[in-house]
Amino acid sequence: MLVAALLPMLAKAQSNTFTITGKIGHLSTPARVYLDYTDLLNEGGKEDSADVINGTFKFTGNLEGVATCRMALAHNGDGKMKAVYTGDAIYFQFGKNEHVVISSKDSLSNAKFTGSKIHAEEDAYNKVIGGTVMAITKMANFDFSQGTEAQRADSNFLKQVDQQFRKRLSDRTEKQLQFAKEHPNSVFGLIALSEAVNFKRDMSEIAPVYNALNVKYRDSKKGKELDQRIKSVQLTAKGAEAPVFSMKDVNGQSVSLKDLRGKTVLLEFWASWCSPCRAENPNLKEQYKLYKEKGFEILGVSLDSDKKKWEDAIAKDGIPWIHVSDLKGWSNEAGILYGVSGVPAGFLIGPDGKIIGKDLRGESLNAKLAELFKN
Repeated sequence: MLVAALLPMLAKAQSNTFTITGKIGHLSTPARVYLDYTDLLNEGGKEDSADVINGTFKFTGNLEGVATCRMALAHNGDGKMKAVYTGDAIYFQFGKNEHVVISSKDSLSNAKFTGSKIHAEEDAYNKVIGGTVMAITKMANFDFSQGTEAQRADSNFLKQVDQQFRKRLSDRTEKQLQFAKEHPNSVFGLIALSEAVNFKRDMSEIAPVYNALNVKYRDSKKGKELDQRIKSVQLTAKGAEAPVFSMKDVNGQSVSLKDLRGKTVLLEFWASWCSPCRAENPNLKEQYKLYKEKGFEILGVSLDSDKKKWEDAIAKDGIPWIHVSDLKGWSNEAGILYGVSGVPAGFLIGPDGKIIGKDLRGESLNAKLAELFKN
């Protein structure tokens, strides 16, 4: 009777098992592959790694729905972070009960995929919308490389390349919105809308498309996150009262945004692994020094999940303002509340608690602070 009772559970576990098998040339130790994935539709995800032996590696796991995945290959065994940010990394989707095979002569970046219906759908989706952001970035780099040496030193040429890059992104966003309208029963309709909202902030256009999505996608983890982001954009519009929250600092003491009422506050979302965030820190330190005694405060919310890395970054950069985190990474509760989908992200809040600026940094932030504290 016990065996009979367990059979349905065993069958379910087996049906949700996936494998990813790779064959990349003839690489071997110390080469290592790193896999990070999250389930788009349900709770769950994992970080994993595997040695490459005679060009082969394999991952096995359980998945309830559809996973979005980052895979990075450290050819020389020089660690995950280097592989992710300066090496050989790819992003793709796969589904439960799929047996994905990745093969290439030399790298992940030009690998071919077989065995995944979801990945085939992803390819078709990307063709419709004009490619991934990474592919569009590569186009811009190619456009730049095609210029002469004189052109590459010419600001007008750089501006043309940048304008073409931004036009491609804008066109892609419009195609994603159209795709979501036309494919409410596809998981890529949900994905398209989730990406489009990063660039198109008019929620009066986004919200109806979201409401037309299949209910199973609206009720999924990613669907609920998207719903929260739509609401967050409306909540954090310029002139709106900044949503309040409480979070613990590095010493475990609770800090509330509400307690900073009466000061001009820069609510800065960042992470130890975010190079652009940390590149801005010297400027923030200078502005903090200039205006702290005049009522300026910075509340840094880290999207880290590793406390030591968070603390080490604060110490190394010597950033003296208030720092909080719940160490939940991209699931940071304040980040979700404010609809943060990328870092750095900033909200400038007036003494009355209302939002007076968004994503100001560098000279634009400096000019705004100078205006606010000119007396």
